[in-house]
Amino acid sequence: MGKRQMKRAIIMGATSGIGHETALLLLKEGWSIGIAGRRTARLEEMKLLAPERICTAAIDVTQEDAGARLEALADALGGMDLYVHCSGTGHQNYELEPAIELDTVATNAAGFVRMTDTAFRYFLKKGKGHIAAISSIAGTKGLGIAPAYSATKRFQNTYIDALEQLACLHNADIRFTDIRPGFVDTALLGDGKRYPLLMTPQETARAIVRAIRKERRVATIDWKYKILVFFWRLIPRRIWKRMRVRN
Repeated sequence: MGKRQMKRAIIMGATSGIGHETALLLLKEGWSIGIAGRRTARLEEMKLLAPERICTAAIDVTQEDAGARLEALADALGGMDLYVHCSGTGHQNYELEPAIELDTVATNAAGFVRMTDTAFRYFLKKGKGHIAAISSIAGTKGLGIAPAYSATKRFQNTYIDALEQLACLHNADIRFTDIRPGFVDTALLGDGKRYPLLMTPQETARAIVRAIRKERRVATIDWKYKILVFFWRLIPRRIWKRMRVRN
């Protein structure tokens, strides 16, 4: 896959949704994979698919030991060429409940930094590697119904930009792919609310693997959302703030 024939990947957040489907596709393409998440039973169930090519680790990105657990998983796998960060959370929060906002920040900002920094340092020592992170089109605009979610996704976009520059400063061959899906039919959206242009986890994962294979720097998924993002970026702030996007 790709010019450098990378074959060992770790997927953080592989127990459900996009992460699960991405792990299955990489496995099908011949990768050895390390799968991580909070649900141990689900991890062990996945390991049965190919015990000789799957290593597992129970990791909660909000915990202080998460970085060390990622490093241990890479050692168990025999190395890491690709790190895919699929762990995240988000909710519509029209009433601005503090617990929802702070939980989102803990996972999507602090947890994101904890894990991608660990992967970055690992690849820095190795001299090369590829970090792919699932952010969101929500990072391109501030959404009033999901303030912390849209803000933390923008944070992720900018953080990846910064890490890319840092890799250049270190003369390290570390590639980055910022993957920005629209609405995907996963448990994350299982709140009974309506979401437009809903995509399946399977089609989203296929697009993610293609973007990784081609080493795309930014991949908006899919073409409908590329058009949507193009036009909503053109909306002046004075108009955007009055738009009703509540579901």
